[in-house]
Amino acid sequence: MGFVPVMWASWGASFVFMVGVSIVAARVGRNQEDQLFLADSSSYAKSEQREIAERLGKIRPVRLTSLGLAGVMTAFVVGYYLLDLAHRFGL
Repeated sequence: MGFVPVMWASWGASFVFMVGVSIVAARVGRNQEDQLFLADSSSYAKSEQREIAERLGKIRPVRLTSLGLAGVMTAFVVGYYLLDLAHRFGL
């Protein structure tokens, strides 16, 4: 197998991984409120929001890593084709 199919397969895998992690994070955080106005008697809602925030905090490093990996792979693919273009035109 040549280099280009492996490069595209790696890019595709990193992109699918990034999308998968983003979907999981969205599903975990779908019940999280941006702003809450709770009375002191609403301890259940506070604990529920705290739990969601903790789970999102655990997912955040994986999400950032997957985003970074997809970005690096995208830059690599673009760089490869720019370099190929430069070689073809003798730049």
